[in-house]
Amino acid sequence: MTPRPRNVLIVARDESMRNRIAVALRPDFRSTHAVSGEAALPLMQHEQVDVALVDVDLGGISGLELLRIIRENFNLTEVLMISAIRDVDVIVQAIKGGAFHYITEDFSPEGLRSLVRHACERQELNRQVLALSAQVADQTELDFVVGNSQPMKDIVDLVHKVAKLSATVLVLGESGTGKELIARLLHRESERSEGPFIPVNLAAIPSELVESTLFGHERGAFTGAARQQLGKFELAAGGTLFLDEIGDLRLDLQAKLLRAIQEEEIERVGGAKPIRTDFRLIVATNTDLQKAVKDGRFREDLFFRINVIPMKIPPLRERLEDVPVLARFFFEHFKAKYHRPVEGIAESTLRVLSTYWWPGNVRELQNLIERLVAVSDKDWITDDDLPLEYHFAKLDTNKRAANITLFQEACDTFERNYIIRALERNDWNVTATAKYLGLPLSTLKFKMGKLEIRELARKIRGG
Repeated sequence: MTPRPRNVLIVARDESMRNRIAVALRPDFRSTHAVSGEAALPLMQHEQVDVALVDVDLGGISGLELLRIIRENFNLTEVLMISAIRDVDVIVQAIKGGAFHYITEDFSPEGLRSLVRHACERQELNRQVLALSAQVADQTELDFVVGNSQPMKDIVDLVHKVAKLSATVLVLGESGTGKELIARLLHRESERSEGPFIPVNLAAIPSELVESTLFGHERGAFTGAARQQLGKFELAAGGTLFLDEIGDLRLDLQAKLLRAIQEEEIERVGGAKPIRTDFRLIVATNTDLQKAVKDGRFREDLFFRINVIPMKIPPLRERLEDVPVLARFFFEHFKAKYHRPVEGIAESTLRVLSTYWWPGNVRELQNLIERLVAVSDKDWITDDDLPLEYHFAKLDTNKRAANITLFQEACDTFERNYIIRALERNDWNVTATAKYLGLPLSTLKFKMGKLEIRELARKIRGG
């Protein structure tokens, strides 16, 4: 995507000054003109302004007052103050108020272009800081160990082949298989690796906040929108946007996403003009999107747009040879994190883990190893440390069918009753219940579907 030209807003009463500044900035920058602070603010609401050149001597809203308003409501816009005279008191007020620089009317064109260029560079740094702070807290905690099985080797080979392309990648797989891990690997191997990686779990965002979270909003766009807010699309500028659980996106927002992909532009909530975008898109889901298309829950045109390069991550039960590698990796990670003196995991324990069916996939293995390391007071983690259900996997084939079925039914009954009680405690609000139980929202939804609670919850909420 071609980077959009930087936009400079020139706010000055004198037309000749506005024209002189505009000529000095050509052709490196695009300029927009306003004769007053009152005229400037609506312009800033409707289009992205990178740098504002503000005359100190304005009628109505003064230049210093306009500086304050911009700093409070358009925090990424850099401001250069300009004046006919060099007044020390005004300079001090301007710098304290957050101005990037202060110049007088006798500026040189080369000097002005240099200042504006430096202001744009600082704006880009601030944008990157915002992008990094928007990422999940533990992004950097885990590396990219995915296993040595042939299915995962094939996936990694495909990642290396397509990482440097700009095409959208659709990562498919059950919950907990490591779809975000693959997305991060794609980003690391891409030509955008120096840019931000912005992950968004659409299933974890309240439905009424999804649009504002993704596309951002203008000040006053809705109740509580006290200032302009950048969305994830803008925060991902120059990098990668990862949309997890894409199957949960509302139909009306699917249309906006389709436009963002096709037209390479978005509109903030409450905005009047489109904003150019520059990101690489990776999406993921555990939903059968083709069935969702047939059921009318997912747009067919969007499905074809995101299904450019599909990658299907196999569940852990289909690549059990990866379990020892992943278990050792998680062990070393959590041993360092919790400063535990544990030496390792016994080979017999790794063999037990390699016969388990792993309904929660890699995430379940990660959580188990974290728990074992955190509470261990022994030199080694052994078979005795494993919860009972993992030992059932050691039963021979004939006994397994009878014993595991009986055990699983008992476990499911207990878990179903426990989740129902938690839902009742939280007025059947699924998001609140997930937080109450300390579970990812996607995991709770998976369990509710598996334990046939979802339909019950829907009837109670509807009734």
